[in-house]
Amino acid sequence: MRRADRLFQIVQILRNKHLVTAKMLAERLEVSERTIYRDIQDLSLSGIPVEGEAGVGYMLRHGLDIPPIMFTSEEIEALVVGARMIKTWGGKELSNSAQSALEKITGVIPTDLKDNIEKNKLFSIRFNQREDIDITLDICRKATHQKHFLMLSYCRADGEFSERRVRPLGLYFWGNVWTLAGWCELRNDFRNFRLDRIQLIELGNDTFIDEQGQSLADFISRMTCYQ
Repeated sequence: MRRADRLFQIVQILRNKHLVTAKMLAERLEVSERTIYRDIQDLSLSGIPVEGEAGVGYMLRHGLDIPPIMFTSEEIEALVVGARMIKTWGGKELSNSAQSALEKITGVIPTDLKDNIEKNKLFSIRFNQREDIDITLDICRKATHQKHFLMLSYCRADGEFSERRVRPLGLYFWGNVWTLAGWCELRNDFRNFRLDRIQLIELGNDTFIDEQGQSLADFISRMTCYQ
């Protein structure tokens, strides 16, 4: 990475976070902390309002006017591939949003980068597409964000059916299937539900609040212990 590009990246990182240490910047940009200290000093001398100190961290003073972000060809490729994957696997609502975002990006980048989008040869393919799974994903995503209970009619791998009332906590994509991580009130414990095994789904009118031992952070902590 050119030094000018690295300085620009530092500014972008600082503007998106409250406080960033030199160690975090060094790891992100794959340089030494000493290099970061020199870069921060040069940014300050050039008039960029960087606040902070070594050993504590750095941040940008509010109100900094920075020119619009310019993407590299690799960043454009990453966005295109990500958008294509979302359009294939992300449900109807996110698919439309991914296409809209890609169109907005295409409208503001230089011509040579637009050509990169059209010539990109990385694709996301999905066979046996089921519209009901897309609808289920949209409902689960909405419920997860808004903390609405979900009522599920679920079929396990052994064919057993059950009715569940679930606190949806997060959605995980495993390459060909989505799973819903949630707190199951029937089992009084965390459970993972494959979206392709959900027979019926209903968005509840009532909402929940995170409680100790039943949150996404608790679920992740539990899973981490099993690794």
